[in-house]
Parts: sequence; structure tokens; C-alpha cells
Amino acid sequence: MKLLCISNGHGEDGIAVRVLKQLRQLPGSPSLAALPIVGEGRAYEKAGIPIQGPTQAMPSGGFIYMDRQELMRDLRGGLVGLTLAQLKTARQWAKSGGKILAVGDIVPLAIAWQSGADYSFIGTAKSEYYIRDEHHCLPGRPFLEGWSGSVYVPWERWLMARPRCQGVFLRDQLTADTLRSLGVPALYPGNPMMDELETRADRLAQITAIFPPAAARLTLALLPGSRAPEAFDNWQRMVAAIESVMETFGDRQIRLLAALAPALNLAAFKDVLLDAGWQPVAGEYPTFQRGNGMLVLTTSAFAECLHLADGAIATAGTATEQAVGLGKPVVTFPGPGPQFTYAFAEAQSRLLGPSVLLLSDPKEAGAALRNCLADGPRLQQIAENGRRRMGLPGAAGAIAKALHQQYAQPPYSDATSWAT
Repeated sequence: MKLLCISNGHGEDGIAVRVLKQLRQLPGSPSLAALPIVGEGRAYEKAGIPIQGPTQAMPSGGFIYMDRQELMRDLRGGLVGLTLAQLKTARQWAKSGGKILAVGDIVPLAIAWQSGADYSFIGTAKSEYYIRDEHHCLPGRPFLEGWSGSVYVPWERWLMARPRCQGVFLRDQLTADTLRSLGVPALYPGNPMMDELETRADRLAQITAIFPPAAARLTLALLPGSRAPEAFDNWQRMVAAIESVMETFGDRQIRLLAALAPALNLAAFKDVLLDAGWQPVAGEYPTFQRGNGMLVLTTSAFAECLHLADGAIATAGTATEQAVGLGKPVVTFPGPGPQFTYAFAEAQSRLLGPSVLLLSDPKEAGAALRNCLADGPRLQQIAENGRRRMGLPGAAGAIAKALHQQYAQPPYSDATSWAT
């Protein structure tokens, strides 16, 4: 059996890879391939999963829904031809007897359906939390957002309810329950974003050894996003937020852990710090100091930064959700985009609820964190909220088990038997 994974974004590629790596470990697992329809699929290449069909990095980075100008740039960059070629690849895969796993939103789902193959879907882009919580609809939301009874509109639900769609996996229990009430056989195995966040003892020791002992300390993870040049622009605003935090918590040592994507140029981040008066310090990682703040840049210790942190300052998508899932309060503020605009940040704050402190000005970060960290009941609510909205580790393995039963073994009749 052959399985083609179609995904549409950097975060979606990462989720797909987590599932496929688990699937690859099961006996008799399908032969795997990937069709990343946004970007070049570096996550698949790193995992040793061959790419099928054409790929191309578009100017928007996949965020054409954010800005009409981004769509026009992508069209000029060859989006139409690329999409037609990718549709052809999916159809050829189906004709050869292969199955499809779609990861993301309606775009890979629709490609999977039009291919003619049997398919499964991991829905990462939508959640009922965007428009409601467990008790009521969110105030002030436009009627059209939930006009059909769900954040998933009827044509999306139609694609998920087709006989050829053999598995629908949603990102939270609220969304799965809502879709089941509307006739979609949806399952919630957890959220694969929370997998592979285990820490390494040697990296934890290396990072903690950089900082001198302190009677009072505040540790923050800094998450500027993974795409250049936007991450560099976000970093400049983040440095302004750090200044606010150091001033507000003047009686504490501020330990700052910047978790950067490996593809980003460290020199650009260092230059911003030097321009802002930070002084380099010798250490295992690039380290800088100013006043009561000490800052480390790392491209290899993302999980360690999150686990060590009391909270985070973020202008990121997936990384923000992972920090929330670990029970951390996260300060965010919008930038010019193309991803982390006000519209994106506001939607993310609805998705993640009370765990996100959305600010209009980075210089408000210090006061916002002071008020949050001094409120014990609020911190407990944030911890519980993260677990409820993002789930516990293990989802990738559960989804892989379900796919294994579907595609590597005879069909099963009980839609929930994989979870037992």
C-alpha cells in the first residue's frame, strides 16, 4: 500500500511528519511520500520522506488569505501552474492505487477528494474555539462565522463525510463533538503539535549553566516565528518588549531564551541586540547581557526553552500554540505580516483563550506579565486551559495507529476501535 501526504504549510508539514514517523514504525506500514503544496517540504526531506510532484516557495509563504496583494504576488509567481501540476500528481497517485492523507484545511482536503483516491484528513486550521467555548458563543463575532452550526462550513463537512474519506481527525474535543452532531464521523485523538516536545538533559544543563545563580528570577521564551524576513521584523518589536519586562521586574534576573528556527540567520538577530545596547558574553550558545537581563540564542533547544520558561513572548503560529499547551502564559502583539498581522493574532487569541495576552504595543509586555504572574488562580486557569485546548502528547501515534488499521490492514467496522 502507498500513502501520499498532502499538506499546505510549514506547521502542517511538521504535524504530518510527526504522524508519518510514527506510522513508519508500525509493521507492514504503507510506502510513504509527500506532496507539500506550500513551500518546498524541507520537513519531509529532513525526515527522509520522498516528495512527489512539483514544489515551489511562493512569495506569500502560504498566507494569501491574509492579504489580497499576497495573492497577486503568488499568481505572478506561478501559483496557477503549480496548483494544476499538483492536482495532476494527486490524480496520478490515485490511479496507481495509492491512498491520501490530507493535513491542513480545505485545500489539501479538496485535492484529496478530487484525486479519486480513498483519503483521510487531519484538520489543523479550524476549531470551534474561534467562535465559541464550551459554554457559549464568543461575543461580537460576525453571524456568518458560525451560520451553519460550525466553524466548518457545509461544503467542508461534505468532503469529510464522503464514503472515500476514511478518517477525520480534529484538533480539539469541542470541534470533534460539534462535527459529530452534524453527521461527520470525526475523532479527537489529541493534537500532534504537542508531540516531540521532550527535553534533553544535556541541553537543559548547558542552558541553565549559562546563567549565574539568582534569588529571584523570571524566565521567558522568545518565539519570533520561523519565516524570514518577517521573523527579523518581529524580533525588533520583541526587543522593545524585553526592555519593558526588564524595567518592570527590575528586582529580578531576567533569563531570556530565544528559540529560533534553524533556517534563520543568527547574525541578523545578533545585530538587533547589539544596536539595542546588549553586550556579547562568552558561552556555549550565543549569549548577550544588558542590565538585569541575560539572553541566549539557540536553534537546537526549542523544547528546552519552552519547558524552562515561566511564560513566553511570541509572534509565531505553531510555537505559540505549543507554549500554551505546556501551560504557559504567552504575550503576543501583531506586526506587519504577512503571517502575524492583527487579524492573525486576534484569531489566535480566540483559539487559545485566556492563555494569550494580546497587546497592541510591545512596551505593555512588562505590566501584562506582572499582573498575570501575580495572579495564582489565573495561572491555574491558564494551565488547565492549555491542556484542554491543545491536549496531551501521543496524538501522532494514535492517528498513525488509525491509519495503519485503515491502509495496512483489512477495513474495520468500529470507528473508535483504534483508541482501545
